[in-house]
Amino acid sequence: MLLRRDRAMTAVLIMLDVAFHAGRAGTVSAADIAERAGLARRGIEPLLQGLSRSSLLESVRGPRGGYRLGRPRRDIRLSEVVEVAVSEDAVGEDGPIGELFARVVEPTWRRFDDSLRVQLHELTLDDLVRRAEGAGLRRPLAEPISFSI
Repeated sequence: MLLRRDRAMTAVLIMLDVAFHAGRAGTVSAADIAERAGLARRGIEPLLQGLSRSSLLESVRGPRGGYRLGRPRRDIRLSEVVEVAVSEDAVGEDGPIGELFARVVEPTWRRFDDSLRVQLHELTLDDLVRRAEGAGLRRPLAEPISFSI
């Protein structure tokens, strides 16, 4: 599973963006996520779909639609997010073969992978949101309640 940096980090960034800007109450559009991340919308859509299929995100249709967290951010572990990104990417992946790979590189990589998996399991989206706030990033204010009589 050792991270394919681009997909795994993009999946974590997507989830953090939704947690930071919308949480479970509001929604964030795919276009807004892509713009803030400096990515093409069509490039993140497969990840958004995978995260939605796994119930980490919830897709909301309509004029105020977009994405919101599928459950509280404290209950979403980074290991789950990375697993979605990596599992969808691993299909049909060719890799090296040979004695050196089988007896040295693969077992070494497996140890790195196990260590990384433990570390990712210890972190939640809530931890990352707190780090973002600690780094001075401001969460958007909720829209004021407006009504007319």
